[in-house]
Formats: sequence, C-alpha cells, structure tokens
Amino acid sequence: MYQRKSSFIDRFAALSSSAFQLLALIGIALVLGSAPAAANPKYAGIVVDAKTGKTLYAHDADELRYPASLTKMMTLYLVFEALERGSIKLNTRIKFSANAAKEPPTKLGVGAGRSVTVEQVILGLVTKSANDASTAIAEHLGGSESKFAAMMTAKARSLGMSRTTFRNAHGLPNSAQTTTARDMATLGIALREHFPRQYKYFSTRSFTFGKSRFGNHNRLLGVVRGVDGIKTGYTRASGFNLVSSVIDRDRSIVAVVMGGRTGASRNEQMKDLIARYLPKASTRGRGNLIARGAVANTAVAAIESLELPKVGPVPTQRHETNQRLAMAYAAPTPEPVVGRAALVNSLIAQKVAIPIPAPAVVPPMPVETAANEAVDPVTTASTTSMSGWVIQIGAMPDRNAAVELLARAQDAGGRALSGAEPFTMAYAKNNEQLYRARFGGFDGQSAATRACKTLKKKGYACWATAN
Repeated sequence: MYQRKSSFIDRFAALSSSAFQLLALIGIALVLGSAPAAANPKYAGIVVDAKTGKTLYAHDADELRYPASLTKMMTLYLVFEALERGSIKLNTRIKFSANAAKEPPTKLGVGAGRSVTVEQVILGLVTKSANDASTAIAEHLGGSESKFAAMMTAKARSLGMSRTTFRNAHGLPNSAQTTTARDMATLGIALREHFPRQYKYFSTRSFTFGKSRFGNHNRLLGVVRGVDGIKTGYTRASGFNLVSSVIDRDRSIVAVVMGGRTGASRNEQMKDLIARYLPKASTRGRGNLIARGAVANTAVAAIESLELPKVGPVPTQRHETNQRLAMAYAAPTPEPVVGRAALVNSLIAQKVAIPIPAPAVVPPMPVETAANEAVDPVTTASTTSMSGWVIQIGAMPDRNAAVELLARAQDAGGRALSGAEPFTMAYAKNNEQLYRARFGGFDGQSAATRACKTLKKKGYACWATAN
C-alpha cells in the first residue's frame, strides 16, 4: 500500500514537472512573439489611438527607418490636397515622361508620352504601388520629382512629422529618405482626418488597368476585422513595412510595423498588435488630432525651431511638444448627435419646433416610413446639392465633425455605400446652426433603405428620405 502511494506521488510529480516545463516554454514563446526586435534589429512599431492620440504601444518608434513605398502615402496626400483645391480632377490626364516610364517595377508599364487619369494614378498607387505613376504625378504637380519631394518634406513638417525627409515620390532606395514609425502613424491619421472622401481608395481590393488586374498588396484587407487600409512597403534596406488603419465600432487605431523580415511575419505582427491594443483604445475620444489643412505659419516656425537632431532617437517629450503644437491649431470636435431621439433633443436645444413621439408608447420608426417624416422642418442651405433619395445618419454642430462621421460610416457601410456620395446640409435658426450628415446618389428608395439596414447592423442610426 505504501509503495503504491509513493509510486502515485512520483508519477504526479513527474507530470507536474512536465506541465511546468510546457508552461515555461509557452511563456517564452509569448515573450519572444511580443518582442520581435529581439531577433530583428530593423524592427520598429507603434500603435496610436486615433481618437485621443495616446500611444498604446511603441518599440523604437522614433528611430530612423527607410519608408520604402510608405512614401506613396505622402504622394497621395498631396494628390488629394490638389483635388480638394481644384487644381486637378479625377479625370485629368497625367502624361508619363521618359523619366517616369523608365522607373523599375512595380509599375503600370505606361510608355513615355502616353497618359492616364488621376484616378488611375491613385488606384495604381494604392494597389500595385506603381513607381512610374508616382513619378508621373510628382512631375505633374511639382514640375520635377525633386521639387515635389521638397513639397512632400515641407508638408511632413507642417503635419508634425519632424523626423521625415523625402527625396523621391515612390520610395525606391535613397539613403537620405528616412522616417520613423511615429511619423508614419501621424501621416496615416492625417490622411483619414483630412480627406474622408478620398480615403476610401485605400480600401480598394483590386484595380483593372488595360488587360491587367492588380490586387492590393495589403493582405489584411477583408481578413482582419475593421482594417480599411492603408499601405505596404518593401525594399531590401527597409524590410517589410505596413501602416494599418482600423475602425471597429467606437474604437479606432492606426498601427505601424517597419522592418519585417518577410511579408508574412510583418502581417502576423500587425495582426497581433491589432488584437492586443484595439480593445485598449478609447471609445470617447474626439479625434481631430492633426491640424486641418495648411498649418499656420507660426505653428510651422515653432515646430522647426525645436532643432531636433538629424540622427539618433528623438526624446519622447519633443514628439509630445510637436503634437501639442499641431493640436493647438485643430478646432475641437463636438460629440456627434447620433440617433433619431438624440437628434430630436438636439433640435429642441436649437429651439426648433418639432413633434416628439413618446418613446414609451410609440415604437421606433421603421426606415421605410421615415422618408415621409419632416425630420427637421426648417429652411436649409446645402453645402452640396443632392437630389433623389438620400439617407441621414445624424446632425452635428460642427461641419468637420459631420464629415468625419460620414467617413466612419462609409467605411463601415462597405459595398452598400460604395457608390454613395457623402455631403452635409447646414440649417440655422436664431443664429444657431447644425449640419446634417447625409449620403446621396442612391438609385431609388430600395438602394437607400438597403444602405440604412447595413449601417444599422454596424451600430449607426439611419433613415431614408426623398430629397
């Protein structure tokens, strides 16, 4: 009896020892998985809460790295800016010079003297990461690629990207073209905030050009929930880079991975960062982190006067100083007025007479009958005229906030809003004003109601109406 008990204890101890060893191995694997820099000195990464600007994760985020094709994010920023100014249109023809045509792959393969539209350039950059298209648009907008690169660097400084220098528009190797993971996160947030209409291009899954069909190099699109772009990049010197924007209901982050050894390992690291840090992002931040449009000259001067070192890591407090300077010139964004009940209450606060159904007695109004209701019976002034069936998702006391709400909804709406046109409508009474956030361009009532149903599944309030 004693011997059997002793044998049992020995076996239990042996099993316990094996279990302990297994747990230890798992722990070591988890530690190594969360610290890729231990095996890869090129690695740098960051995760930023896109609503508050808080850094949720950082590893060598201020160390200089080569951007590779992440460069094209800034190229596209200046393209989108030119579209907003009206200096180019989506159908403007961009001629390819001999210099552009001879750029190495990846490329569209457009011959010297031939041309494509601005929209084809945009799609070529976000999917194929076309180097020839990058050079062609740079020469069109800047007169020469070197002048355009100077414009890119100046824009980077105005956005608070204090450690980024551009020498070309495509990201092909140039030892003087450097950036940081933090600066790339800043640029990703700026693209989302400043160009909500154009930002949708980054979620393009494929692009047909001539007889060729180019898939997006960003393999996380459609695979990781909430990912809506932005850009990949690779050169031998840089390693595999990726900037990802993620919007999942009321949380939003921008994450950057630089210096991956392979595309697959880079993608796995990005997936891990998203899974770990998206749940830690704020649900209440206001966004509006990057100063809109051109930053005031005083802000640019203040940023440049910091005399940041050209090499070596940037101390954290200097980056925070830059962020505070940028935020000082960003108008505060009010909380959104979302949902029918909230909109009614907001209108009451604006002293607009409107019948209010008692929520305890009257059930929520279906989308199909909402079209017949006078949601806000006041004279309106449209910033963009839109006829036919439209949908409304809320009203805001600030137009920029209404535009941001539309951008988030369009990302969430997917195919249901792929052909919709976001716009705002201003209306006022007694010198007080709100902006309706709406989508137009629907092919009849059924298309509008389908879009509303999709948005409601994503947590947005929505109703359709004939405009």
